[in-house]
Amino acid sequence: MYGDLRLDEPERFTEATAYNPSSPYSATKAGSDHLVRAWVRSFDVQATLSNCSNNYGPYQHVEKFIPRQITNVLNGDRPKVYGAGLNVRDWIHVDDHSAAVLLITAEGKIGETYLIGAEGERTNRQVVETILELMGQPHDAYDHVTDRAGHDLRYAIDSTKLRLELGWQPIFSDFEAGLAATIEWYQANQAWWRPQKAKTEDKYALQGQ
Repeated sequence: MYGDLRLDEPERFTEATAYNPSSPYSATKAGSDHLVRAWVRSFDVQATLSNCSNNYGPYQHVEKFIPRQITNVLNGDRPKVYGAGLNVRDWIHVDDHSAAVLLITAEGKIGETYLIGAEGERTNRQVVETILELMGQPHDAYDHVTDRAGHDLRYAIDSTKLRLELGWQPIFSDFEAGLAATIEWYQANQAWWRPQKAKTEDKYALQGQ
């Protein structure tokens, strides 16, 4: 919803950052937040808002970036990196995101927005190389594919407000450890993701990705 940040600056998104969505998908999310704020102000609806960085962890669909790469390796296929692989995402384990949402729901101030992030900034290339190394593969055993349309350069979340006001801290502060646990989950639950895999890869193939 915030658009993207420059790669060469330390700036991060805060609760005061203006929405600047880059796609119709993100524009609808921004619109929903504006509606909630309007209902809170006009009709005293009891609501809080939260925006998070990119999630990873168990039960994530294989179309998403991290599970796609993990399941490719498990299939004996090479991971795929969009464009040059330099786009940066700020990763957070799904368990940490869920814990933050529950805390905000219980203790957050009505009408306030809280940003949820675990300081997990990595380029897509770094993420794929880490997955390969954790799975015992050469770190460069991946392919570059057609970049995504309107691919935002960088996301980075400043979660200071959430940490100071509500006392939240991520459990998975070590991204590599969280990624290793995620790999183990996909290794142990192949019956869950395999029925979705072929259809998902067929869709990406049509897009050159």
